[in-house]
Order: sequence, then structure tokens, then C-alpha cells
Amino acid sequence: MEEELKVIVFKLGSEEYGIEVEKVQTIERMMPITRVPKTFSFVKGVINLRGVVIPVIDLRGRFSLPETEYTDQTRIVIVAVGDMQVGFIVDAANDVIDIKSSAIDSPPEVVGGVKARYLRGVAKLENERLLIMLNLHEVLNKSEVVQLESVEG
Repeated sequence: MEEELKVIVFKLGSEEYGIEVEKVQTIERMMPITRVPKTFSFVKGVINLRGVVIPVIDLRGRFSLPETEYTDQTRIVIVAVGDMQVGFIVDAANDVIDIKSSAIDSPPEVVGGVKARYLRGVAKLENERLLIMLNLHEVLNKSEVVQLESVEG
């Protein structure tokens, strides 16, 4: 029996990305973000979500994509990486799908301007649809996670 992954689909611009459901804790509407000094430009600050302070990253900024205005569709996807929680600002998040693990190919060097090390692979779906699977451990590489952990305190 082939392994199936449940994946949350979100959009940045015209590209669709996926994160495994078990790594996603919640998807929230945009909310006030408190700026934090001396952090990377793509770190937008922190939010207080039900009493937990969570650092928030703009994925567009992280991937060096042009930033855009937030809309009614903008979401903060709260993911767990190791023992910390991080929010990713995305243009929209509105789908959960099942993907066969065999549908995921290794990533090309650059997809939609996003460097391959941030990617786990690219899944081919029906209707020529491509879904870019994120490698969360690289999106939050160690030195940045350490810096974010100091933000949480």
C-alpha cells in the first residue's frame, strides 16, 4: 500500500505550496503583529495566540519574493518545527489534499524563485498542477531558529 501524505495547500503569488498536515497546528486570519527589533527583515514580529507568543515570518520575504499587501485571504499558518512554533504569512491557505509519496519528485534547483534547499520536492497532481513541498527545517535553518527562540522569550 503506497504511503499517502495529507498536505495543507497554500499560495504565494501564483505558486501552490504544501506542508504536511501533522506539522501544521492551526491556520489563523491575519492579526496584529508586534515588531521585534534586530531580526531578519522577513521576521515580521510576534503574535500572541491564545497566550502563546509565536514568531511570525513572511514567507514571501523568506523566499525573496516581492511582498504584497495583505488581503482578506492572507493567512498565518502556525507550524511546529522541533519544539517551537512559528507562524508563516501566506497569500491564502484553503485546501487539504492527499498526495501519494511517489508523486513527489526531487526539486529542481530553483522553483518559482525559491532555492532548492527550502524544498522537499515537487508533487505532480492531476490537471498539470504542481505543488511545491516545503522542507521546514531548511526554511527555518538553525541560526535563524536560535534567533527566533530568543524572540519568544
